[in-house]
Amino acid sequence: MHIDLAAAARAEMIHEGFDPDFPPGTDAQIAALKNRPTVKPDTSIRDLRSLLWSSIDNDTSRDLDQIEVAERVEGGIRVLVGIADVDADVPPRSPVDQHASSQTTTVYTGVKTFPMLPEDLSTDLTSLNENSDRLALVIEMVAGADGSVSKTTSTYRALVRNHAQLTYNGVGPWLEAAATAPPKVAASADLQAQLKLQDEAATALREQRHRHGALDFDRVEAEPVIRDGQVHDIATRQANRATRLIEDFMIAANGVMARTLMSAGVAAIRRVVKSPERWERIVELAARYGEKLPEQPDAEALNAFLLRRKAADLVHYTDLSLSVIKLMGPGEYVLARPGDEGVGHFALAVHDYTHSTAPNRRFADLVTQRLIKSTFNGHGAPYSDDELARIAQNCTLKENAARKVQRTMEKRIAAVALQGRVGQTFDGVVTGNTPKGVFVRVLNPPVEGRLVRGEHGLDVGDRVRVKLVSTDPQRGYIDFAR
Repeated sequence: MHIDLAAAARAEMIHEGFDPDFPPGTDAQIAALKNRPTVKPDTSIRDLRSLLWSSIDNDTSRDLDQIEVAERVEGGIRVLVGIADVDADVPPRSPVDQHASSQTTTVYTGVKTFPMLPEDLSTDLTSLNENSDRLALVIEMVAGADGSVSKTTSTYRALVRNHAQLTYNGVGPWLEAAATAPPKVAASADLQAQLKLQDEAATALREQRHRHGALDFDRVEAEPVIRDGQVHDIATRQANRATRLIEDFMIAANGVMARTLMSAGVAAIRRVVKSPERWERIVELAARYGEKLPEQPDAEALNAFLLRRKAADLVHYTDLSLSVIKLMGPGEYVLARPGDEGVGHFALAVHDYTHSTAPNRRFADLVTQRLIKSTFNGHGAPYSDDELARIAQNCTLKENAARKVQRTMEKRIAAVALQGRVGQTFDGVVTGNTPKGVFVRVLNPPVEGRLVRGEHGLDVGDRVRVKLVSTDPQRGYIDFAR
């Protein structure tokens, strides 16, 4: 069965309340930006273009939000994270900003990307592209040998230059000594040393978070193999040392941002993950392995259990990770006023956490950037508490809607890829038990479908052997039988 997946993705976006088209006035706003004078450093904008900045992202990423550089100093490793200064090009309440505030997020559907900002901005003018001078908001911190972040941190505006656009698939295996260095890295001894120093700092940060209970998941994601616009297969994408490096830096940077706003007495938007929705089921899963978890949610105890299972059975650890992730429940955005007792982020084991490192892709990050910049100029917060509360609520709603779009498109893409495999059997794990049915995710390829026979008595985390009985690409249905 032939299906126009790009058209289906657009229809799904509209169905979930998104507007894939940019409003009138967008073209004029972009044209004005292209004709603006070149920014020159001044007393409020540092010139950091000479530092050996680099970015690490997906192979296909064109909207580069952050770059990194590090240096060894007394007391640890100074880490600088440069975040694209999107606010400099997207004034509040301009046509582009109004669209972004409505949509709140870029949606990646596997076959088509629906950007929050026009691509002339997100992949060019506000993207930290290689060998391009760009404005950035820099977060500076020192990571100690024990992984602690120094209390003395700073944020400021700077002119930066990305000297090497790198990829997770290139840098990760090299850092793990599983492959040779990618060409750009192999050509520069300085860049090699720089990346290893960054990896050292990130490892210390990660180990410190794990000591405080941050959960160690092994996430495997589906990645469609598309040639000539057609889906041919489903590949797997797994975290590696480079993805963890960037994740660790971003978590630390987001913590610095949250604490900076709180100490400045500025209300902000926090990203929180409360205690797991189904902790009792997580306790049951642990009991299957002869482990006893506390009756009340305990991140440190859960992480210790996960690490023991990873060491004992690496092959099936991905199944367990996926089950716990599903049982955790989704995160949300909330208003955080100065002095409020925050909920924190259960999975990351951090108390102070905001989203700030992807302003090209998330509106909450752009709002945070404006709040931080308001502390530089003393002009007062650009949003009232009521406005921030409404923004937080809309960001949560749209993020949930984006997840629905992505999930539906993942199923349609998978249904296309699996059309020729009806009758084959797969190992899987139960990922959902809802009034709509029991859902199973098979491991190779990593796709999810509904269990239409033999579903009784199953719950999230149960392992099953299933047969693919049918696919319906038009509706995104994949049906399995036990």
